[in-house]
Amino acid sequence: MKFLLPLILSGYPFAAVAQSQAPSAQPPSNAPSPKTTEVMVILTAKEGVTRQQIMNIMPAEIRATVKLYLDGTIRQWYSRGDGKGVILLIDAQTVEAAHTTIEAMPLSKEHLVDHEYIPVGPLMPLASLIAR
Repeated sequence: MKFLLPLILSGYPFAAVAQSQAPSAQPPSNAPSPKTTEVMVILTAKEGVTRQQIMNIMPAEIRATVKLYLDGTIRQWYSRGDGKGVILLIDAQTVEAAHTTIEAMPLSKEHLVDHEYIPVGPLMPLASLIAR
């Protein structure tokens, strides 16, 4: 068991490189697609939006974010390391469901932020460890 984690981690870079070299964003037709279990949402201030505009809405945004976290809709939240926004992991099986959640938040309602949605799911190369 103690060798399983290093084995998994040693194979991960190869899987990531192989995937990044694929000509399209779609997995090969014979590769299983991961089930979307969460949607990563990257929020950044729109071009031309001032810090003060964001700060005016921030108390309402924080309350809405905490409520969604306590409801289990937001599973994790992070500040971007470059200070240019936040990253939320939303409990959603589709980008559309995550979009509906984010559009209802105060900063989105005021059209102050841009959103990037990335569906995420289980790391599919791990299936090779249990394949028969």
